[in-house]
Parts: sequence; structure tokens; C-alpha cells
Amino acid sequence: MILDTTHNNKEHKQLLIDLVGKTIGFFEAYKMRGISSKPITINEVSPSLHSYINQISDSNFANIELRSKGIIIYINKGLKNITWAIPYYQLVILYKTNGVSIHAQGKFIHFKNNKTFKENKSFFNKMLDEKIKYDQQHKLKLP
Repeated sequence: MILDTTHNNKEHKQLLIDLVGKTIGFFEAYKMRGISSKPITINEVSPSLHSYINQISDSNFANIELRSKGIIIYINKGLKNITWAIPYYQLVILYKTNGVSIHAQGKFIHFKNNKTFKENKSFFNKMLDEKIKYDQQHKLKLP
């Protein structure tokens, strides 16, 4: 789900909580050594996301926040804030030699393999661990 979160909206806040869970508490975030990434350079996005990134500027950045049931990707477009909420059950992470792609809901965002990506390598590993934990907790049990 993609939302324009430039202005505070109680409905948006509740939608995000319902979809990806509440914000992780301070002590839990401290134990995890952080729950948000540093800004990551966007290399490419799916056609359905083109309207949410800067077309003129060469550099587009995003931040990722871990939640209890998913992730939130924050994209700044000028003075607008765009939020893409992805539950763990929809999240697909593809590691490539030239960066990482996050796929969900028929959309994707590819992050460039540069200095900002290397600074966030441990964050991507943490995100993958959280997805695996979520999948194991909600594994479908067959008879």
C-alpha cells in the first residue's frame, strides 16, 4: 500500500499499524541495534512507482523501517513524503551483484550497489532475518 504521508493523518497511521504492525519499542530497537536504515540510493523502480520519485534529479533516496509484521519504505519527492508499506508475507528480497531489489504488490524498487548500500548491508541482513522469523512463526501447518 502506498500512501502520501506528507501531512499527519490518523487514518494513515491506523492503516500502517493494521498492515505492518506497531513501531518497535525503544528497548527492543536498542537490542536489535536499530530498526531503520540510513538513506539508500534508488537505482530503478517499477513503472507504477515512477510518479513517486524525482524525475529531474539523478539521486533518489529511500529509508526503510522495520515493523513487527513488515517494513515501511519512505521516499522523499521534493516536499512530499511517500510511504510504501509491505507486510512480510508479501516481501521478496533479491540480492544481485549490482545491489538489492525489494519486490511486493506487483512493484519493485532496486537499490544501487554503492557506498550507501554498503553502509546498510547489516540492515538488509537484519531485515532478512526478521522476515525469516515472521515466516517461521506463521508457517502453514499441513495435516
